[in-house]
Amino acid sequence: MERIGTLAVIGVGLIGGSLALALKSKRAVDRVIGVGRSQANLDEALRLGVIDDTATVEQAARADVVFVATPVAQMPVIFALLSSRLGPRTVVTDGGSTKQDVIAAARAALGSRFNQFVPAHPIAGTEHTGAAAAFPTLYESRKVVICAGAETHADAVHRVATMWQATGAIIHRMSAVEHDDVFAAVSHLPHLLAFALVDMLAGMPRADQYFNYAASGFRDFTRIAAGSPEMWRDISAANRGALREQLNAYRKRLDDFDRWLARANGEDILAIERVYARASSARRAWQRHIEHGEPMPRLGGGGQEE
Repeated sequence: MERIGTLAVIGVGLIGGSLALALKSKRAVDRVIGVGRSQANLDEALRLGVIDDTATVEQAARADVVFVATPVAQMPVIFALLSSRLGPRTVVTDGGSTKQDVIAAARAALGSRFNQFVPAHPIAGTEHTGAAAAFPTLYESRKVVICAGAETHADAVHRVATMWQATGAIIHRMSAVEHDDVFAAVSHLPHLLAFALVDMLAGMPRADQYFNYAASGFRDFTRIAAGSPEMWRDISAANRGALREQLNAYRKRLDDFDRWLARANGEDILAIERVYARASSARRAWQRHIEHGEPMPRLGGGGQEE
């Protein structure tokens, strides 16, 4: 791959910091500069060797590659600050979990330089935040989705793709509309559900007792509720259309369970078991897919219980 001279990371947390560490570990970058709101976090990033120096957004605009790893609601302002000083060969890319809103913001702010922007989304993370949470192997064998359109310079797309490949990531391409629909279902909705459940239980009179007896099932289901409230607030708002569609579909499934449990006759209990069996089979197939590379069986197009 073409070695990156200077990488600017705007938002030096888990996602941006892990990219920096991964590229450093592969000797794929000469220098990393960091931009952020918290001086304490930037100092920590310097101490840990995540970045080599700090900068302003305007200074970062002259880097070879600018990676915007902030919450998506902050990106319009960042793009606007980058636009007036963007280098002619600088490539701007992002790590946002929504794409239609980010692309619209970049188009509005960058104007004629929009062709230097490569919208992307690394599908990796943990519930931890900040520079101290970053680690160099986060992206190994993980997917990175690139949602660049025909307007984007092919060379810019190539540079971003090879950058991510250097971290061990696997590149996928899809449209922004498809991306936002897919991740509303498999990422944004699960986070909303986890946050909602923990908040519901925490507000109940017997909350202490509930949490005292919660074990591994609760831990696994709610782990993601420990994530950044600011980041997930922005994602939920930015992708609210697709997220509401998935939320409404989930609500209908919950209504099915409520009806079956209310009647609790033999057929209703069997309906619950059939849903559990299909879900268990799909979950196990997915586990084999991610762990062993087995192809996913064809799912969907039926199986809804009445």
